[in-house]
Parts: sequence; structure tokens; C-alpha cells
Amino acid sequence: MLEVFKKRIIKLLKRRDYKPLKTAKLAGVLGVGPEDYPQFKSAVEQMHQAGHLVIGTGNLVSLPLMSGRITGIFSASRKGFGFVRPLQPHSQGDLFIPPGKEAGAMTGDTVAAKVVKRGKRAGEMRYSGKVIEIIERAKNRFVGTLSKQHDEWIVQPDGTGFTEPICVDDIEAKGARQKDKVVVEILCWPTEKYLARGVIVEVLGRAGRYESEIKSIIRQYHLPEGFDDSCIEQARQVSAGFNPEQPASRDDITAKVIITIDPPDAKDFDDAISLEKDSENNWVLGVHIADVSNFVAADSALDAEARTRGNSVYLPGKTMPMLPEILSNGICSLQPGQNRFVKSVYITYDHNGKVLSQRFANSVCRSAQRLTYQQADRILKGHTKGVKPQIVELLKNMETLSRAIEKRRTENEMLHLDLPETKLIMDKSGRVIDACPADSSYPHTIIEMFMVEANEAVARLLDRLDVRFMRRIHPEPDGLSMKSLSQLLRPLGLPLSRNPDRRAIQELLAAVKDTDYSLAVNLMVLRSFEKAQYAPLQIGHYALASTHYCHFTSPIRRYADLLIHRLLDAYLQSASFDSISQNTDLAEIGKHITFTEQRAEDAERELKTVLILQMLSKRIGDELDGVVTGLAGFGVFVQSQKFGIEGLIQMADLGPDLWKYNIKSNCIVGVRSGRTIHLGQAIKVRIISVNVPARQLSLSPAEPLITISEKVKTHKLPKKRQKGQTDKRSKRRK
Repeated sequence: MLEVFKKRIIKLLKRRDYKPLKTAKLAGVLGVGPEDYPQFKSAVEQMHQAGHLVIGTGNLVSLPLMSGRITGIFSASRKGFGFVRPLQPHSQGDLFIPPGKEAGAMTGDTVAAKVVKRGKRAGEMRYSGKVIEIIERAKNRFVGTLSKQHDEWIVQPDGTGFTEPICVDDIEAKGARQKDKVVVEILCWPTEKYLARGVIVEVLGRAGRYESEIKSIIRQYHLPEGFDDSCIEQARQVSAGFNPEQPASRDDITAKVIITIDPPDAKDFDDAISLEKDSENNWVLGVHIADVSNFVAADSALDAEARTRGNSVYLPGKTMPMLPEILSNGICSLQPGQNRFVKSVYITYDHNGKVLSQRFANSVCRSAQRLTYQQADRILKGHTKGVKPQIVELLKNMETLSRAIEKRRTENEMLHLDLPETKLIMDKSGRVIDACPADSSYPHTIIEMFMVEANEAVARLLDRLDVRFMRRIHPEPDGLSMKSLSQLLRPLGLPLSRNPDRRAIQELLAAVKDTDYSLAVNLMVLRSFEKAQYAPLQIGHYALASTHYCHFTSPIRRYADLLIHRLLDAYLQSASFDSISQNTDLAEIGKHITFTEQRAEDAERELKTVLILQMLSKRIGDELDGVVTGLAGFGVFVQSQKFGIEGLIQMADLGPDLWKYNIKSNCIVGVRSGRTIHLGQAIKVRIISVNVPARQLSLSPAEPLITISEKVKTHKLPKKRQKGQTDKRSKRRK
């Protein structure tokens, strides 16, 4: 708990709008309750003793001031400047590095920088820096596109990590050709005079082709691909030894009506549902989860590989599973008509969706039918031709219970963000030819509600047993984040208190539902929240309004769930938890699988971006319907409603006016016309240019933002004074 408090304290104190507070008020801003305050105070004292905090006059807590030299992680921009994020946080935040002062540093490098005062603005000292030493390189291999410029071969790296070209020699050694996607290893790092030099170590294929781009993402994010021989052999052995007809000490529930509901392209079916009434006419929900722990022994080769991978990775058109496919798509997958081992969670509800009791079992089940979300939705809407009556009845009952659970959870202040997803439409070669909104029909909510309920039920059990386990935690947002959110919403006419509770956020999200503001507001709320993570800490899950929570329902694709299955199995076998708990460093595993989860999300997002940008590069001049999702001093960020990708309108492309970003009102204003651009504003844009390697989409308004009449009635600007002229008011002040 101390480490979590320390991270949250640092994150809060790094904010530019943080004003020094006493320890007790700091705890209040972070939402620390009386029962946790002693540990919070201890965390503050430890940080103070280590020099990470300053407790100054009036016992006010702040970060130390920036010294003359700092060590930190460098982050580069394609515009030439960069930032150093100090390893030891300072009250001034990240250090700005002007163009030409980066000394060849690249994104991710650990550097030492000299701090220079730039003078005061608004009473606050401003700093910039100069990189004086590169302590450690983050990586020495980069993916990019090979081309020839002025009789020299260069590789232009993909993404924003390293933006300068890399010179390469002897391209024939690997058979590389112009416009190939390659992996290059740095031999000589860049200097102020010379570009970096490297050698091509792998040719991935022709740039722009699906196979090449997916290999590029895999190399860039260091994603694991195949399994070694020991893992494959272990998977084969457990598969060969699987006998579903002789389940030792398992409940036989093969006669129950059980179904799975998954996306159309799913292959690993790890959850199935049953629903019945008991003798008192209460609902008995059965959530049956593939018993992966039965096949993957702790500390085996498969277990070590699954822990390293952390989770399966789902890229457009390709899956990299956490477990070999002989398990993930074979004996672990709850395929229809096949007997499979599962761990069953039975939760009894009254007609209002209130939990009355719960029990657990090791079972053998047989799925009666595999449905897609779309098929389930059509059945619920009355299209039942050819569907067995018991399946129709089960689905209708599932919907009834789900709506009752959803109503109860909403009344308990569960939050639901409406962030629409985009489904890519690809041809046989993997090229994106179009996109459409991903299916969001109610069966998705049914499965989501049931999975959340099962996760909670298992977490409640383990908490009752006083067992240390891997939790899925989501800390409460800090007070300053909520205050900033309130300020961002004010110009939109959306009132929110400076310290809103979940109910207030619920009402906000309900107010913007199905409006132009919906996407922008949901994104603002998301950015105001902490990120969910894995840790053995009893913090709860803020968005779900859940005190007890873990991940249990997807052990085929998440290592965290596999850990929970082993604990549940020990409980069901009346075995000791000690051997499971003592041999695993849950805190370190939690950090690692939180990282692998984020890595998978980032890789999926970047590949989607690349594939969509490739398509849009052939549609220069086309118009898109968009929504303003971000504002900055250099332009307007607009997200395409159809493709879900964000582009930038530069200030100069907004139209014939002097455009200024008003931070206080959080809008961009045309000084002459008075025209404003604000978050959530619907706007039709035109594609100006696409830079796939840089992941950049440049846009302009499709229609003029300023009419002729607005150009005519311009606001008068103060005349520029000639040299030697003096303002009369300044004379009087003197």
C-alpha cells in the first residue's frame, strides 16, 4: 500500500496546478480514508527522509526545486525539440530541451542535462536544458523504410521514438531494396554534424504490405511470437493425456443448457453461461470458465512462458496467444459439443439482481451452442427461426437478469464510458479498404455484466479467506484531476463540481450521451482517471464501484486470471494456499503484466493507425466527419467519427484570421472574427496529407470557418508602435 501511495503522491505533486498542502489536506485531495491515513502519513515521512519531498514552512508538502543538473528519460519530438522526464521528480516538471540541444539523444534514452533559467513568466521561473551526457541508450535497433537520397542509402525510422534518418552501408548483404521495411542496428550514434550510421540486420518485406507492417510492429514492441520446443512438447503431453470422459472429482454439468457468446472471429472460447431458477424462484447464474490451471502447472515451462508474455496480443488480422494453440484453441477452448474442464461460479440473485449467495465448483461442461454477439442480438430481437427453443429461452432470461444487475450496479454508482470502437474492413491481402463502428449490441453488456459479477464473487471469496492475491485495482482519481475536469467542462456549459463523486460523473456522462460532446467528454473523463493495473493491494476498483475485484474469467489469454484459478483450485481441493502464495512475488508480477497489457494495447492501436493511414493516403482531398477532441497552441486535434483516428489542423490552416489558444476558456479564438473552436464541436474536415512513418494525419476544415461577413466586421487590433513612439498611458504611469 505504501508504494501505491508514493506513486499517487508524486503524480499529484507533479501537476502544474498543484499548490503545496499539509499532509492531512493532501490525503483528502487523494481520497485517502481515515483507516488508511496512518499508512499514507508514513509514506509521506519516508519520501521526505529520502529527499523525494520537501516539507517547508507551515508543514506544506511539495517536490524539491530543480537543481543545476538532472538525470532523466529523454523524449523527442519530430519538430526538433524534446523533454527530459527527471528520474527524481521536481516541482517544475519535465525539462524542455530546445532544438539542437539534444546531443543525439533519442526517445527512451537515460540522459544527464544541464538546467538553464529562461526568465520568469507570470511570476514563475521557466527553465530549459541541454543534454550533456547520454548515460544509457534505450535500444539500438529500429524499424524503418529504406530509401536512397543523394547517392546514399538511409533508413527513415517508423514512429516518433527516433526521428532522424539512419545511414546504412552494404545493403546487398541482406538483399534489401528501395522501399523495403527493414530492421537496422546502430553502429555509430548521431552527433551534431553527422547522422547515425547502422547496418541492416533483417529485411521484413515491402513497406506498405500487411505482412511487412505487422512484422514491423512485432519487432518495434518486442512482441513474442512462436513457442520453444519445451513449451510445445508440454502442451502436446497434457493434450494427449486429457480424458474428458473420466473427470476426477468434478461436477458433471454436461446436461445443462450452456452457451458461449463471442466475436465472429474468436477461436479461444474461455467463458460459457448457464442460467436457471432454484426452488425459491431465484435466478442461479452459472459462469463456467476454462480450467487452464488443470493443464498449465505452476513453474513449468508453459507457466514461465505465459508469465513472460503476460497476455495474448490481438492485432488486426493476427493473434499472438499467451498459450500454444493446441491449448488455447484446443482442449482449453469451450467448443460446442465438446466436454471441457471448467471452474464454475454459481451466483444466486433475487428478481432485483441482488446477490443472495455464491458457490464454486470444478466441473466438466459441454457447450450446447456457440453464438456470436450479432447472432445473440438477432435472437433477442425475435429472429428465432432455426434456433432451439431452450437457447431462445436462455438468452431471454440472460437479458432479463443482466438488465437487473446493470440497474443495481448503476444505482451503486458504476461508471460506464461510451468510447466507440472501430472495426477495420480488410481485403484478402490484409489491406484496409474501409471501416465501420464495431458491434455494440446488448449481448456485449450481458457478457460484461456476468463476467464482472463472477470476478467479484471470486475476489469476495479470497478476501473472506484472507488470502493474498492478484487484484485488478483502479484507484480513485485525485482532487486536482477532478478540478481540472470541472474547468475543462465549464466552457461547454456542463457544470461539474470541483470534487465530484461517482454519481456526479454518472450524471455528466448521461447528459452528453448521443450528443456531439459525447466523445470529447468521455475522453476527458478517461484522461482524468488513474489507469487500472494489477497489484496485490486492497484498493478496489473505482469505475466499477467495487470493493473486491480481480480478473478470473479469461485464463486462456491473461496470466492474472491463471494465478486466481490456482488459488480457487486450492480452496476447492481443501489444500494449503502457502505453497502458491510464498513462491510468487505478486507485486513484481503485477508490474510486469500491467506493462505487457499496455504494450499489447499500444501495439494494436499503432498497427490500426498505420493501416488506416495507408488507406487514407490514397484519399487525399476526401472529406471526413469529425469531432474536436483536443486543443493546443499549435492547432486543433480532430477525431474521425468513422475511422477513429485523430488528425491535426494546424493554426495556419484554420482560415484567414489570427487564431489564439485561450487556456482559461479552453477554446481557440479567431481574434479578428471572434469565431471560437471548442472541444466536442462537430466539424467536417478535408485530408491534406498523410505521413505514415511519422503516424501523422494533416487536416483542414472542409468548409470555411469564417464567412465573408465575419471577415468584414473584424475586431480592431492595437496598432504596432513605431520606434521612438511612447504610449501615453505609460508616460502617465511614470
